[in-house]
Amino acid sequence: MSTTIHPEVSEKNKYWIDKHRYYELKHFCLQYPLWKKEYQSFDGYSKQPAGTEIVQDNSHSDPTAKCVEDREYYLNRMKIIEQTAIKTDSILGPYILIGVTEGISYNGLKMKHNVPCCRDTYYDLYRRFFWLLSRERG
Repeated sequence: MSTTIHPEVSEKNKYWIDKHRYYELKHFCLQYPLWKKEYQSFDGYSKQPAGTEIVQDNSHSDPTAKCVEDREYYLNRMKIIEQTAIKTDSILGPYILIGVTEGISYNGLKMKHNVPCCRDTYYDLYRRFFWLLSRERG
């Protein structure tokens, strides 16, 4: 289920970002479940889990170090999204995290997770999240 927010808001909106930047950030967030799965698939040993998407390079002779580096890659991206959600709103951050990483709309969050706010509040925070994420990602 896709979020039904319009990608473009007035440039006068306090959380305005370009619609293409919004799509870039939205797709960044939608990778979160994949990163989480890959992160959890590392077992702490030198073998790299099957299906890992990291581009292999020959700069490391130590496969364990490469595994640690790859695990950090996923962890850092997940942390950016998680911390931005909490920075957006300490109470509604977990709902925003679910919405942006799973593509769930306000109605879906209301039905499945009983989000404790109105639609307008949620989407204002949703826009704030992407505005903050845009600043965080530079």
